[in-house]
Amino acid sequence: MGLGNGSTSVLTAKRPFPRPRVPLPTRLPQLLPELLLLFAVDSIYKYGRKVANGQTDAAYRHADNVWSFERAVHLPSEHSVQQLMLHSETVIHTANYLYATVHFPAMAIFLGWMFVKKRAHYLWIRRAIVIQTMLALIGHLFFPLAPPRMLHGAGMIDTASVYGPAVYGKPDGDSMSNQFAAMPSLHVGWALAIAVGLIAAYRSRWRWLWLLHPLITMLIVVGTANHYWLDCIVGSALLGLALAIIPGPVTDPPAPLPGRGHWAWPLKRVPVPADAGLGTVPEPATRSTAVPTERSRN
Repeated sequence: MGLGNGSTSVLTAKRPFPRPRVPLPTRLPQLLPELLLLFAVDSIYKYGRKVANGQTDAAYRHADNVWSFERAVHLPSEHSVQQLMLHSETVIHTANYLYATVHFPAMAIFLGWMFVKKRAHYLWIRRAIVIQTMLALIGHLFFPLAPPRMLHGAGMIDTASVYGPAVYGKPDGDSMSNQFAAMPSLHVGWALAIAVGLIAAYRSRWRWLWLLHPLITMLIVVGTANHYWLDCIVGSALLGLALAIIPGPVTDPPAPLPGRGHWAWPLKRVPVPADAGLGTVPEPATRSTAVPTERSRN
């Protein structure tokens, strides 16, 4: 069947404007400032925790208040969660291991993946995590809190020291970490940040399963007697506050303007030389199916 000049198109499909991708080597110069920033935040946070160490009396007093408040608002007892976990030595060993090993490596892997694969979302969630971490440090400084494993009368045990692997030493002799920095829980706060970042960056229907990460983390930190429910709630609320005060990610680049260069990602216009022969943008490829006219049949 021939197609003549008088054919009439009945189907036209236009190819969408492709999103430009920046090769990884061009992003490497931006990696060093990011590493320096994250190293500085981590150093300030750890130093601040050590400065806040030693407030023993206030930490135990706050622990009694938190425990009483949770019972007053009818939150489930942390003791009951631990008793369920203690029915299986495998479960408690696994919980101790995850508490000791997942927290920092998971965040490092997450930020590295987002930097390479989802640059705009990386900048967005990294800002939120930095703000969340600094707000948590303020909590450690001004609200020292003994964890449930140290609270007399709660009936909870330090599962790490009893079943292993051990995480902390004795509170009085452990100068490398502040065991009275239970409020808020960055274990849960960072786990939620990872889940939120991945859910926002991807469109798979399965992405919501990432919420299991903060949920399981919360059960672990509570069941191992390292945090109260309230620590987990506040750690998550700090992420919500951080996300509320920063702009969201910008992911869609604008269409190129004819004769004025093209856009490189993220949102940087790169000029095109005048003699490059790119003064106009060609029309996108089209596919057409035509109905033959009377002339084409003949």
